[in-house]
Amino acid sequence: MNTVFERSLQSEIEKLKAAGTYKKLRHITTPMAPEVHMEEAGDVIVLSSNNYLGLSDEPSVIEAGKNGLDQYGAGTASVRFICGTFDIHRKLENRIAEFLRTEASLTYVSCWNANTGLFPTICDAGSAILSDELNHASIIDGCRLATKARRERYKHGDMNDLEEKLKAVQGSAPVLIVTDGVFSMEGSLAKLPQIVALAKKYDAVSVVDDSHGTGVMGKTGRGTIEHFGLEGQVDIITGTLGKALGGAAGGFVAGSSALIDTLIQRSRPQLFSNALPATVACSSLAAIDYVENHPELVGRLRENTRYFRERLLDLGFKPLEGESAIVPIIVGETASAIAMSDRLLKKGVFVTGFGFPVVPEGTARIRVQISAKLTKDEMDRALKAFAEVGNA
Repeated sequence: MNTVFERSLQSEIEKLKAAGTYKKLRHITTPMAPEVHMEEAGDVIVLSSNNYLGLSDEPSVIEAGKNGLDQYGAGTASVRFICGTFDIHRKLENRIAEFLRTEASLTYVSCWNANTGLFPTICDAGSAILSDELNHASIIDGCRLATKARRERYKHGDMNDLEEKLKAVQGSAPVLIVTDGVFSMEGSLAKLPQIVALAKKYDAVSVVDDSHGTGVMGKTGRGTIEHFGLEGQVDIITGTLGKALGGAAGGFVAGSSALIDTLIQRSRPQLFSNALPATVACSSLAAIDYVENHPELVGRLRENTRYFRERLLDLGFKPLEGESAIVPIIVGETASAIAMSDRLLKKGVFVTGFGFPVVPEGTARIRVQISAKLTKDEMDRALKAFAEVGNA
């Protein structure tokens, strides 16, 4: 063992602990649900999961995964183009495309893989990528991997700045405008109508990562694009199967048949990674069917979010405005956010504090994420804890 290297690592860890910014892993011993059992805190109410529709422990979703294990085994033990691909992957990809109303889709083991596989594949020399400055880290890393492209960031949600940058990259091809549909740390929505209009005006390709919008936004949970009535007008959609759609794992790219075929041929995470486990593919397929057959879940999620947000305001908190199921409460410094989340956990509420480098310095926050399966009693108990912590 290299002791100098190990001492250096340990020294950095001790600095994090001293600053109050050290992150602790919590260990859950039950399925993800509105209430779980945690080794470190006992039974707690969960306000920090992306399990927006409560499908992680939905019996039909679980049963589909079990059946998938029985039918397909643990996996292919290799990548898809070498050893073949299970037909369940084709079924799932066709279903995702149908759900999002695109021509085709392609699954990856995560949306991180999807984003890092997309941009370097379609952006070569002479191309340009314009990315919102608050986009998710997976988009940022995907853009970084497109080393031959011109890469620019536009100010968050600033359409004037985006248009100026579009003018500056005229002559590049293709030009991509990429944005989150729902910004995960803000809870706000992208200005998709304006982005789509600018993409059409400047002959750019619109790309939306709707990981926090799929299953959450839109009348039937088809996402931020449905919310704005823009189905068929966004060129490329990336997203996850690991949040509202069952919460296990998996990501995807959805778009034209030509795009998906190109990714099959050239996308490195697709070419050199094993396929999504068949169990996850089966449970994800069941989750999409469940969302489509239970549109009331999306309505219940909105009602729960409205109720919790209004009660927080009544208590004197000032959550950021937004239409999604994410309700961020700015507290200032990273150590303050982590300390507040620790106090809430002691009162039986599991919610995470986020600080730098996830969010800019001085804007650390408690990020509340609402689920359709939360009961009014559970929300009221959580709000009581917020009131006690807020007045401490």
